[in-house]
Amino acid sequence: MPAQTHLRRRFLRFARIHGGRRVLEIGAGTGIVTRDAARLVGPRGQVVGVDPSLVMTRAARRLARRAGFGPSLVHAVGHGARLRFPPDCVFAITVLLHVQNSEAILREMVRVTRAGGMVAVQDQDFGALALDHPDRGLTQRIMDGVLSRMYPDPFSGPTLYGRLVRLGLRDVRLAVEIFQDMKLESYTHAMLSRRAKNAVKLGIAAPRAAARWLGAIERLAAIGQFAFTLNYYAARGVKP
Repeated sequence: MPAQTHLRRRFLRFARIHGGRRVLEIGAGTGIVTRDAARLVGPRGQVVGVDPSLVMTRAARRLARRAGFGPSLVHAVGHGARLRFPPDCVFAITVLLHVQNSEAILREMVRVTRAGGMVAVQDQDFGALALDHPDRGLTQRIMDGVLSRMYPDPFSGPTLYGRLVRLGLRDVRLAVEIFQDMKLESYTHAMLSRRAKNAVKLGIAAPRAAARWLGAIERLAAIGQFAFTLNYYAARGVKP
């Protein structure tokens, strides 16, 4: 959706990705961000995306070919804690909150980056997620319960700035973006639907309660009263 496109492109500008740079993305998935980055670095640059999933990597390669990208955009199976490509800029978008060894990945991102290069990370802060719902108690139980049991670090966003400072980067900067949705777009609907399904799966809410919770969200959207916001924290720093 347009708001997501806006968020990731603002992050790439924040990470100072521009023509001729060698760029590495950790957790590239299907390559939606690497393709944006490849457009920014142009034919004189190179973008490499690594992801531990072979399925995701194959999809990223296929989509890159379909979009007309050549050898300057590469996708490889790889782990963020074991990197070999020495970039001018390395970044990870909404990755660290999903992994157990996020500190090891951050240290490896710093290690592999050339001196004077940029390290940039972005994560959501699910602690700042705001959803207008008539049943606040059930909303809190579903949202907090699922987050605490499915994400290693669902509140990692505000920690990113301090973590880059502690890793010895210089000129560390912080940027905060607010994702908002007042229409219940497909991205938001899918996220909230997964929360409801996982709440049932984890025994946090009964099936009927979860269905009632999601139904209330859909009814609010139908009458133009839905509101949802989520903060994204980004931090960048230069390797000495």
